Amino acid sequence: MKGCKYGSHRVLEPKGTLPQASWRIDNTMELYDNEILVDVDTLNIDAASFTQIKKEAKGDNAEIARIMKGIVDSRGKHHNPVTGSGGMFIGTVEAIGLDIANIHIKPGDRIASLVSLTLTPLVIDEILEVRQDQDQVSIKGQAILFESGIYAKLPSDMHPALALAVLDVAGAPAQTARLVKPGDTVLVIGAGGKSGLLCLYEAKKRAGVTGKVLGMGHSKASHDRIVQSGLADHVFSLDATKPLEVYEKVSELTSGSLADVTINCVNIPGTEMASIMATRDEGTVYFFSMATSFTSCALGAEGIGKDVNMIIGNGYTKGHAEIALSVLRESAVLMEMFVERWAMS
Repeated sequence: MKGCKYGSHRVLEPKGTLPQASWRIDNTMELYDNEILVDVDTLNIDAASFTQIKKEAKGDNAEIARIMKGIVDSRGKHHNPVTGSGGMFIGTVEAIGLDIANIHIKPGDRIASLVSLTLTPLVIDEILEVRQDQDQVSIKGQAILFESGIYAKLPSDMHPALALAVLDVAGAPAQTARLVKPGDTVLVIGAGGKSGLLCLYEAKKRAGVTGKVLGMGHSKASHDRIVQSGLADHVFSLDATKPLEVYEKVSELTSGSLADVTINCVNIPGTEMASIMATRDEGTVYFFSMATSFTSCALGAEGIGKDVNMIIGNGYTKGHAEIALSVLRESAVLMEMFVERWAMS
């Protein structure tokens, strides 16, 4: 039995939509001939989603587990109805459909999904551990990858939890590498998080000695991580939901010229205008954060007469997994920071 390569055969409601856009999908683990069945042991939840769930659960691990399992039980996938975002998984390949061609994995291989949990059929039998500081949970469960789904074999030189933390945000440094040119002034908002630190590295590398990198955090811990990385020419702490304060600071640091490229990596809503106002006319804003309201971006930029190029944070860029992993291999400082902060002990 063969299904649609994009997974539409799994959509239960509303009919005619694709899995990501649907409300509910079929998460029975009976394998179609063009699907891959994976035994899942770890979920890495999107930062915006996990932040919202933690807030709703008031930081209680049991309540976090209940909310997450409730989402999957009702929707057939981990698709947070509040933030609209998901995450990704690590697991072991259990079975491969007979019609899957040109495949480079086999049963028993360890892989990380590079498609969102918002479109992935998932069953959670049990949540074994909640790791709030890492946005990760250990589970017993299974998932389905469609024929069109992308994944990466886990690298042998990294702890699986470390690789998962990096691959979860792989699109951000890859897009940064594409967008930043020599001599650019680059502002990274949320620069002390996973995606932010990786973007700092690529921004510094691509802007070169004639460029300038501004790293903005919020909490003291985030500020300290940016400083520790040594990747920002200027480090400052501000609330990204206060656009005028951000604009004034960036204007001060750039003598009024503002940023050529702004990368938004924050995991809370309401930061769209800070990103837009801190960017020069005809500059580029890359909204990697899934907390972004693109209505706010479009109407907000129009409202202040700002002509900027705004890019949706597509989590997929060609070669993004290799680029993200190579950042840690190239940077001993970031490797140490990621192991300490995001990998399991």
